[in-house]
Amino acid sequence: MTSLARVPCTIVTGFLGSGKTTLIRHVLANANGRRLAVIVNEFGDEGIDGEILKGCGDSNCSEENIVELANGCLCCTVADEFVPALDEILARKPEVDHIVIETSGLALPKPLVQAFHWPAIKSRVTVDGVVAVVDGAALADGQVSADLEALATQRAADDALDHDDPIEEVFEDQIACADLVVLNKRDLLDEPGMKRAMTTVAGALPRTIGIVTVAEGKVDPGALLGLGVGTENDIENRMTHHDAEADHDHDDFDSFVVPLGEVGDPATLAARITALAETHNVLRVKGFASVAGKPMRLLVQAVGPRVSHYYDRAWGPSEDRQGSVVVIGLKGLDRDAVTKSLAG
Repeated sequence: MTSLARVPCTIVTGFLGSGKTTLIRHVLANANGRRLAVIVNEFGDEGIDGEILKGCGDSNCSEENIVELANGCLCCTVADEFVPALDEILARKPEVDHIVIETSGLALPKPLVQAFHWPAIKSRVTVDGVVAVVDGAALADGQVSADLEALATQRAADDALDHDDPIEEVFEDQIACADLVVLNKRDLLDEPGMKRAMTTVAGALPRTIGIVTVAEGKVDPGALLGLGVGTENDIENRMTHHDAEADHDHDDFDSFVVPLGEVGDPATLAARITALAETHNVLRVKGFASVAGKPMRLLVQAVGPRVSHYYDRAWGPSEDRQGSVVVIGLKGLDRDAVTKSLAG
């Protein structure tokens, strides 16, 4: 790649718990010599996704090439955060071959793609493609993400609520801007479930684009990178719910960090998290825990009542074995009750 070539950027969007971070980690671990950089935008105060990606183990995507942007939606903070992050990455030597941008689960991709017309960056980068990752298991159950029964009950009881569910609007806006859809969690679907999920995605697509089905985010990097679309040149033709809005917010959601003490049994922690989905409007839990007597760090991820956990790496010799998780849910979460539930 010469210094005059525009660096391709792949924007990975997708709702909470769809599997974006897992998918990107797989791409990083299978870079096959390609020099990659990642910009991670998280909803919350703690860089959990960045920590997960830094453990990918591929020398072509070092920790220094992963830039974390927290405390905000990337599409809302283009000038303050996105442009400086690009400046930092593009100044690296050797030059990167490709940039992957992981948006927060609440982000609208269209304003971010439009930012590629900014004079400060338009001659240096281009949008190789927008990839929407969707939760196949949730779609098969008739939802766009985790268990939203509590929200449905609230909507039914309150005539003042808007007809359109804001979570569904976020999902539809992400699909509307996509150049490729990755239907994740194929391993959790039987044939009828897969058919229902595919029908939902196809029904949301405003035009014909590719749909790839994968398990555990294991997509061929060759299918994800190198689409060569130049999405910024067509973004005005991709109609979304928010086109008439000058700004947008995420007042329907709440996010906070809960510190975790040492855990005696991972299954007990998983049971507590499952209970949160059933008793509170919790959509997503993601973080790390220290398990008594174990030298490895426990990675915990949950989408509604579905919880997964595994040991991802050893704790460093000088590292504080302090666990914590980010909790994301609908506005009005009882933070004290959630914190007490996780503490046991």
